[in-house]
Amino acid sequence: MTDATITPNGPRIWLRTLWKDHRVWLASFAIVVLLTIFDSQQATESTGFAVSALLHTAPYLLLSIAIAAWAGATGADNLIAKAFVGAPLLMIGLGALAGGLSPFCSCGVIPLIAALLAMGVPLSAVMAFWLASPIMDPSMFFLTAGVLDMEFALAKTLAAIGLGVFGGVTVHLLSKSGAMQNPLREGVSNGGCGGAKIRAPKPVVWKFWTDPARRATFARTAWTTTMFLAKWLFLAFLLESLMLAWVPAETITSSLGGTGIQPIAIATLVGVPAYLNGYAALPLVGGLIEQGMSPGAGLAFLVAGGVTSIPAALAVWALARPPVFALYIALSLSGAFAVGLLFHFWSLA
Repeated sequence: MTDATITPNGPRIWLRTLWKDHRVWLASFAIVVLLTIFDSQQATESTGFAVSALLHTAPYLLLSIAIAAWAGATGADNLIAKAFVGAPLLMIGLGALAGGLSPFCSCGVIPLIAALLAMGVPLSAVMAFWLASPIMDPSMFFLTAGVLDMEFALAKTLAAIGLGVFGGVTVHLLSKSGAMQNPLREGVSNGGCGGAKIRAPKPVVWKFWTDPARRATFARTAWTTTMFLAKWLFLAFLLESLMLAWVPAETITSSLGGTGIQPIAIATLVGVPAYLNGYAALPLVGGLIEQGMSPGAGLAFLVAGGVTSIPAALAVWALARPPVFALYIALSLSGAFAVGLLFHFWSLA
């Protein structure tokens, strides 16, 4: 008998691995299969809608992929280390800019946060980075411009930076009274591979094509980014097609349309459980706006969902102490509501 012998648990492990690695594609496939069984016409229309929408956004998609691959190949994400040096208010501003504008590696933002806090970087600067980073990055900017429009992309970028500054300044003021000490939970590590970029940043190699290893990194990152974006956007466009087909426009208009603050408040709260993924949410919001959702409510949904979606919130809960987690949620929701309100009145002007 060898290690390769099939055990009774073999199929279960295989299925678990398959679901873990391909659950988004499997979800899309399951939707198409169910539609084919119960409504073949809608299956054809939804599949065609998703493919057409992907082709429409292809130029922006390719640009976002190129940016992500370039950042990984050159090591440009190491530049984030420079955002956390200086006076507290300067660090808050730079942290918000770094979170809202910089591309990051696949290790994600949570290891970076752990590393920053473990190194003693003030929570105010870290919170600015923490709040801004899930909302916007260069890839997200171009996709937002393609799926929605350039004005919305600019508004979302300003919202990310503004929310980061708002959160950082709030924490800075609270810290003066001695609050929010020791933000990390017991036993949290120092950030792993993501933290290494903070502790020992390496120089950026702009001419990455001269190094075979960096060329390989570019190709690998481009492929993984393509697969990541393709699976989420295809699922999102499928869901958008079903929403347009099955959700009456008057329902959207009555709950999320209009000129008052209620639609924005509802969108802020709904964004927490309903948000799927930063890229997947864009087509959904585009469809909702077409059906009557106010732009301010759409921005509030994207900002609140990006920062406080259930997966992101669970990651923050696992990392930070309860008071820090509660403050993170409070800042996220209040800031999302504020930027949604501002964008709403800007759109009316």
